[in-house]
Amino acid sequence: MALVNEHFLKLPGSYLFSDIAKKINTFKITHPKQDIIRLGIGDVTRPLPPVCIEAMHKAVDEMADESTFRGYGPEQGYDFLIEAILKNDFAPRGVHLSPSEIFINDGAKSDTGNIGELLRWDNSMGITDPVYPVYVDSNIMCGRSGVLGEDGKWSNVTYLPCTEENHFIPELPTHRVDLLYLCYPNNPTGTTLTKTELKKWVDYALDNDTLIIFDAAYEAYIREDDVPHSIYEIKGAKKCAIEIRSFSKTAGFTGLRCGYTVVPKELTAATLTGDRVALNKLWLRRQCTKFNGTSYVTQRAAEAIYTPEGKEQVKANIDYYMQNASTMKEGLEAAGLKVYGGVNAPYLWLKTPDGISSWRFFEQMLYEANVVGTPGVGFGPSGEGFIRLTAFGRHDDCVEAMKRIRKWMA
Repeated sequence: MALVNEHFLKLPGSYLFSDIAKKINTFKITHPKQDIIRLGIGDVTRPLPPVCIEAMHKAVDEMADESTFRGYGPEQGYDFLIEAILKNDFAPRGVHLSPSEIFINDGAKSDTGNIGELLRWDNSMGITDPVYPVYVDSNIMCGRSGVLGEDGKWSNVTYLPCTEENHFIPELPTHRVDLLYLCYPNNPTGTTLTKTELKKWVDYALDNDTLIIFDAAYEAYIREDDVPHSIYEIKGAKKCAIEIRSFSKTAGFTGLRCGYTVVPKELTAATLTGDRVALNKLWLRRQCTKFNGTSYVTQRAAEAIYTPEGKEQVKANIDYYMQNASTMKEGLEAAGLKVYGGVNAPYLWLKTPDGISSWRFFEQMLYEANVVGTPGVGFGPSGEGFIRLTAFGRHDDCVEAMKRIRKWMA
């Protein structure tokens, strides 16, 4: 008989956002006339940039013509998109990569979960806490996380708390770990690291032969000059880091699905005998075996965001969301609440008042203000006592939500 991968049985009963959806549906059944404003799940609301629509229409027409039809594309992505990425995302920041170091994907979530396939199941790992759930859950699935303790922590995971006391800047591990996940600008706290702070992590990785998985999905939202957009802005990072990016929040591709992963050729990992193996070649082999590439039509849409018109349209959408973040931050502070983030990221990290638990405050805000957030404890033990709010809603809804919260907290 077939035996199940029992590591899957260690996963929580359902995904965080599924639990939230169930609670919202229960509320809607019992309060059918109430209008809910959803500021919880980080899905965008602005439509795709017009240049992307135009590019897709053209690409679809090409697929209807025998002379321009495309079948299977290169698993690592088309050259036209890779060249646009190198020219626009990295070269202006003094980062030089080769085309073969870029791998186009169907969104950052997939590669974030799959990248661990390159590594043995018994590698130790470190995560900032709170953290995007996929980092932990994907490692649970292969047995890398160990067993869950009564304190809500996994035995083979080193937790690096991000708290008010340390200004949400985690301390370096006190021992070496094999694998380290960093996300900046951070989801869920909306906070960032300066170049000096990020250099400490790169130096740690180089000194300890640690592999960093750097999630830069929100780099387009950075506003402050001293915040790096790529880990490769830090000297030596190509020897210790994989960077994963997404067009989902940058250009509204949550429903279209496209992003990319950078695996430098300088990056290696060891065998049990001490031999060094280039991860770039392993990832290429993995992708060629398990992934047939992102669609041609989608990649043409992604290419279009790098045109002059595309850059303007993408910037307009990002400015729209960051204006939401500013409006929400001001509104929450006016209500007497403590809130972090919202300056270089579309997320706000709201401290619950009077020590109320995350889930309790979530339910109070839903039932009494009809506003939905995400309980911070769902992102890890250090998230208890916080709520994550997103700035991806419609502006009028964000304004109305702040009115409701101010009235509720009065």
